[in-house]
Amino acid sequence: MKIWINGFEKEVEKDCLLARLITEMEIEGRFAVEINGEIIPRAFFQSRIILENDKLEIVTAVGGG
Repeated sequence: MKIWINGFEKEVEKDCLLARLITEMEIEGRFAVEINGEIIPRAFFQSRIILENDKLEIVTAVGGG
């Protein structure tokens, strides 16, 4: 099924969990996930199923000075 991540189209399997997508994308460290305008707490990553045409924004923290 088709979803959008940071403005780019991506195909994922039906009933894909957010936690699985994050693992497959190899996202680590500090980051935040928003789906359709709603910030998803990490406690829900294992239970949040991604749906057709969901729009995700994944933002990573970058340190510096």
